[in-house]
Parts: sequence; structure tokens; C-alpha cells
Amino acid sequence: MRQYLLVRLGLVIPNIFVLLTLVFLLLRVAPGDPISAALGGRLPPEVLAERRAAAGYDRPLIVQYFDYLGDVLRFDLGTAVSDNRPVTTILSINGGATISLAVSAIIIAIVIGLPLGLLAARYRNSVFDVVVRIFGILTYAAPVFFVGVIAITIFTGMLGWLPSGQQAGPIYQATVEAKTNIFLLDALLAGNGEAFVDGVEHIIMPAVTLGLLVMGVLVRMIRVNVAQTLRDDYVEAARARGIPERRVVFHHAFRNAMVPFVTVLGLQVALLLSGAILTESTFSWPGVGSELVRYINARDYVAVQGIMTMVALAVTLISFLIDLVNALIDPRVRY
Repeated sequence: MRQYLLVRLGLVIPNIFVLLTLVFLLLRVAPGDPISAALGGRLPPEVLAERRAAAGYDRPLIVQYFDYLGDVLRFDLGTAVSDNRPVTTILSINGGATISLAVSAIIIAIVIGLPLGLLAARYRNSVFDVVVRIFGILTYAAPVFFVGVIAITIFTGMLGWLPSGQQAGPIYQATVEAKTNIFLLDALLAGNGEAFVDGVEHIIMPAVTLGLLVMGVLVRMIRVNVAQTLRDDYVEAARARGIPERRVVFHHAFRNAMVPFVTVLGLQVALLLSGAILTESTFSWPGVGSELVRYINARDYVAVQGIMTMVALAVTLISFLIDLVNALIDPRVRY
């Protein structure tokens, strides 16, 4: 295990290097520089030239690249040109909302998707299996914004059951002190039960909408892997020994399906950003995705680069953790 851990750690460094290089180059494809893109036409030419020189954008590209790598090593992700806010401040304020939304979506996807996939595999080719397969295809194929708009129309517009935007109502947002920037956690820390319930009501629709995106993949993957395992010889041998079917499914088939399940789940977490951007925009959720869209519209490439850099680092860390969990579940992965 120690050797496997050292090898994986050794691969993390080149992965980070490649991702950071791609982030830097992709944002340099646009014509001009970040200062001119964000403030061009709004400042006199001489002031614009001073701002470009102060930010180092008049230097050769290779020098800017190594400056960028040095800043990342110091965890300096830059300062947004359009509103002069450090990117680390943006991430600390808005990151809590994105984390709470992503974690809620993953929990919903696992709690609902996992048993659906297992039962569909257990009762393969039954009516229940067909319904689950159709559900998996629809939830995977349906656009996030389309599901979000339908949910808002029904549960907010027609039924009036759930609010459609923000982490909580204005009264609770004003009374609950932001200690972690995760509203539900801050409400608990403040001992404010009414604010916590209000926060839960606000997060239900965006979390379910985003969770459906992940759930469709998990249901299909679990069903296929468990169904294949249930046909293996060692599973038939377990049945022949009189082991109850429930134990066969959960202790034999599902355990072998855990490695691909964890891998796919980790990849879905990494891909949640694209879904989170659309979900946050649809539900006016004040997360990093909403901020990223705002900075893209403002052509503030410094802020976009800083946020994308943080995403690249998070994806690398998630990938590393997935490999560790897989190695713990199945020792064959270490070799």
C-alpha cells in the first residue's frame, strides 16, 4: 500500500502541471490581455497601459507563465479586474454555497440511485427493471436547466411549496452570522432551527435537480455491474451453498461492483461543476458557478483563470482520493 501511495503521489505532480498549463493557455487564446478585455474602452489608453504593465501583461508569455505557476505555489490566484476582489475571497464566500449544493446532490443521488440500481439488477428484465432503466436514461439525458425550470414552474409557481432562489429567505440571511459560508451549517451553529428549516426548503429543488444528473449515471452503472456479477460462477456457488439471495446480492455482487461505482462517483463529482453552473444560474444560487458565469460575461479572465485553477486542483485531489479508496476496497488495484 505504501508503494502504491508513493506512486500515486508521484503522478499527482505532472497531472497538476498539465492542468495548470492548459488553464493558462486556454485563457491566453483570447485576443488581447485580461486587463484590456475587462477594462478596454472604459479607461484612457495611458491608464490602461499602466494597469497592463503593473499586472505584468506587457512581458513575454513564457515569463507570464512562470509567474502564474509561482503565484499558484503561493496560493495567490489573482485579483478580479472588474471588482478588485481576490479570487481566494470569492472562493471562500461563494464556495460554501457550491459545496453544500454538491454534497446534497451527491447524497440524494446515492440514497436513491444505489438501491434503485441494486433492485433493478436483482429483478432484471422485470417491469420494475424496465421502469428504472427508463428513469436512468431520462435523468441522464434531460438538460439540468430544463429540469430546473419544470421544477420551479410546478413546485413554486403552481403549488407554492418551495422557494426557487437563494440559500434562505432575506430575514434569515440577515440574522444568521456567516461563519462557514454554508448557510445550513451556520444556522445549526447559531442554534436557529427556523433558519435551518428555511435553508432546507431552499436547497431541495436545486439539490434534487443536480442530483438527478448524477443519479442517472449511477443507476445504470450499478445495475449493469451487479447484474453481470450475479451471473458469475462464484455467485452461483454461493447460492448452491444455501446463502440467502439478499446476502448474495449485498455481500458478493455489490462488493465487487464497488470499485467501478466509486470511480464513476468520483468522476461525477468532478463533473458536477458544469451541472452546478447551470443549476446555480437557474435557481439564482449564490455559488462559485454563478460567479464564474458573471466573470465570463464581464470578460474578467483573471477571475476566470483563478477559479478554473482551483477547480483543476480540486479535480486532481478528488482523483487521488478515488484511487486510494479503490485500493482500500480491492487490494488487486494496488498491483
